[in-house]
Amino acid sequence: DGLRQRELYGRRDVYPVLLNLQYKKTKMAKLELLEPGTEAPDFSVNDQDGNPVSLGDFSGKKVVLYFYPKDNTPGCTKEACNLRDNHSLLTEKGFVVLGVSTDDEKSHTKFVTKYDLPFKLLADTDKEIVNIYKVWGEKSMYGRKYEGTHRVTYVIDEQGKIEHVIKKVKTGEHSDQVLQ
Repeated sequence: DGLRQRELYGRRDVYPVLLNLQYKKTKMAKLELLEPGTEAPDFSVNDQDGNPVSLGDFSGKKVVLYFYPKDNTPGCTKEACNLRDNHSLLTEKGFVVLGVSTDDEKSHTKFVTKYDLPFKLLADTDKEIVNIYKVWGEKSMYGRKYEGTHRVTYVIDEQGKIEHVIKKVKTGEHSDQVLQ
């Protein structure tokens, strides 16, 4: 608890600074994301099972293309499980869900198996998709700057046009954001 942490850190005047650093979230740098109404760029990469997947495979269907930083991390797990728990509702509404990160197929397979995810995870190890969808960029955590995948979702309509961009994903309510 907080009192115990103060004892561990010693000085009371330092504690709020340490506490603030401990819970500081990654800041999203300004990204120039693709705009609604534009054609969604096609791609071809492997899913968790090593099968090639391209956006064109889903022509005539609505696609939830969600980008996330890393398999088996708390926020990414919460987001994936929210989409899993609402997958039947999403499919009833005509959506196909595709998750994308720069993790490899083996990592995706473990993630899908561990959480029983009913949708494909795309292994963008060459950063092809994160770059063409402009979600790869500078991030900052604990004062350290680094390159990584930003948590962004593109909702793509049946004609392959970007219908909606979710820039501020709420991991525990992501399905609701998609359906709005």
